[in-house]
Amino acid sequence: MDTAPTVQRTASFYFSRITGFILLLSLSATFFYSAYTKSGIEFHGLHMFANDNAFDSFQWTFLDMGFSSMLVTGIIARAMIGFELLLGLLLLFHIYLRPFTYKAIIVVLSIFIIYLLIVILKQGNTGNCGCFGDKLAMKPLTAIWKNVAMIAVTVLLWFVYPVKPYKYQEFVFLFLCLVAFSLPYIVNPVFTGTEPEKYAKTVDLGLLYKYTPAPSVDLRTGKHIIAFMSLTCPHCKKAAYLLQIIHHEHPEIPVFMVLDGAAANEKKFFDETHAEQVPYILYNHLSEFMQMAGSSVPSVYWVNNGVIEYKSTYAYYQLDPVYMEQWLKKP
Repeated sequence: MDTAPTVQRTASFYFSRITGFILLLSLSATFFYSAYTKSGIEFHGLHMFANDNAFDSFQWTFLDMGFSSMLVTGIIARAMIGFELLLGLLLLFHIYLRPFTYKAIIVVLSIFIIYLLIVILKQGNTGNCGCFGDKLAMKPLTAIWKNVAMIAVTVLLWFVYPVKPYKYQEFVFLFLCLVAFSLPYIVNPVFTGTEPEKYAKTVDLGLLYKYTPAPSVDLRTGKHIIAFMSLTCPHCKKAAYLLQIIHHEHPEIPVFMVLDGAAANEKKFFDETHAEQVPYILYNHLSEFMQMAGSSVPSVYWVNNGVIEYKSTYAYYQLDPVYMEQWLKKP
């Protein structure tokens, strides 16, 4: 009578399994942390609240890739966060490791590496790649090496930690998919109010021309999207990052930045925002700056012949190029 071969439980066998289990948990934790840092969830003690900045930064990555709709990029960003969360859950619960999970990780990380190489070619190895949101700043080249290391770990797991599919695994897989792809929408509901707010008010842009250097364009005539920002304001940096994407993808939209702050902070501002190609002026006259910008920044105004017709109160969401182009076409 034939008997099934038994696996010899040697010391090397246990070492391989324990090492594999530790590596698998580490890989799972990395995907969980990556999804967490992009999601906009914050924990202070036992209290949880939303931090929209983290999610916005990740969402704008897809604007930078050429998508023009905030709604579309929001859906893509939530899907990506959900997929990272799913990979972490599949690893943790040992779901289809060889048939699906290990392969999916290698493919996804390879795509990320290609994207980061494109970023380096376009912008250089500067700024934060956004791999871990705003929690852990990482330059693109560092992120590439991180992804290469994760691929190496996954390949090693393929050989040292094979787990056979277990009973009812398909139902667990479907349940985890539902959880992973639903949570990003619960944490960050889709915001559809991207239309700017009406705001009929005159602004004295002549103040910009009292000193030298003055803006290279005449902002007092015609239509312009004018953003008043501080070099050290984190919200301003987010808005500037989004404006540089809009300027790159839609050069016909007349965007201009008026920046307040010490010249020593200028390089750091542009390293983080990549907005040096957007027309701007460094305007260090605080009283006049506040007279035009108001009491808070970023102040993003849609100006027509010196009259603010609209303002982007929610500066991140109400800078939709679709509405900008519609506004420019109006007589």
